[in-house]
Amino acid sequence: MATGSESKLQLVHRHVRLFPDFPKKGILFRDICPILKDPAALTAVIDLFEEHVRRNHKQVDLIVGLDARGFLFGPLLAQRLGVGFVLVRKKGKLPGATVSVAYDLEYGKAEAEIQEDAVAPGQKVLLIDDLLATGGTLYAACQLISKQKADILDCMVVIELKELNGIDKLKPHSVFSLLQY
Repeated sequence: MATGSESKLQLVHRHVRLFPDFPKKGILFRDICPILKDPAALTAVIDLFEEHVRRNHKQVDLIVGLDARGFLFGPLLAQRLGVGFVLVRKKGKLPGATVSVAYDLEYGKAEAEIQEDAVAPGQKVLLIDDLLATGGTLYAACQLISKQKADILDCMVVIELKELNGIDKLKPHSVFSLLQY
């Protein structure tokens, strides 16, 4: 990354707040709320995502944001790129006909869904979320996009927790993360 990109990355890093033992003992929670509160830090996140996309993808048709924090970054990036934004939500939150997929959580199961007409076959999409941990939610979103017969260009996250190996679950899809811990 160029010097400007490095300084933006440092700004983003400085705005990640740590909470030990949240949501349970032994977890070090990385909070992105300070990024959202600071206009310069939020702009830096979108700038960095935009730089990555423009450098690596000639054509993008849609940004697909994951419930709920992908909704914070996705529309801003979509607006910058001049493309549409689509929601992947928890089951039961979208009106109309939907396509769904079940996936495993640490302690149970969940379902994600997308509106049936949200993504057309052959469209080139980027998935975006705030965090990649075990990869379950992003993997489910990839399955939804595959069911729609669209092409996944990249999965993008602000933070990747490398020790949880979520990236392995997403192969063969590539993952771009701003910060790795």
